[in-house]
Amino acid sequence: MDGRIQYLNTDLDLTSVVDLTSVAAAFELCGLFALDVSQRDDGLWYAIFEADETYDEPGSNISMMLDAVESLGAEQRAVWSGCSVRDFNIGYDCGDEPWAFNQGLSAEILGRIAAVGASLRWTIYPNRHDVAGIASPEEPEAD
Repeated sequence: MDGRIQYLNTDLDLTSVVDLTSVAAAFELCGLFALDVSQRDDGLWYAIFEADETYDEPGSNISMMLDAVESLGAEQRAVWSGCSVRDFNIGYDCGDEPWAFNQGLSAEILGRIAAVGASLRWTIYPNRHDVAGIASPEEPEAD
């Protein structure tokens, strides 16, 4: 990280009581790849998806993901609708610059998100430069 505030990417996070592999296969055909699709010890299925390409801002990224959701067939759409979590998780790296930073989502994108029953979530990653004795996540603390 170079100390600049920047958009990283958007993940699409799903949680369901039913197997999510058919949705993952449909999304793959639309340019989304699965970081994880698995059933965990709690019996629930979890999936995390990202776009194959990179974007400079979340609106375009989410629009591409919404295209994939909106193209689901009836069977996969029923699985989607049954998910207890359908989050577009927008990730940013924090930094010291620029002094002011903003990005937005259009009313059209917000309407499409609502229409498919999804939510928005933000993940803000801290500035990871060395801060007075605090180790970054990549390096262990000194004894």
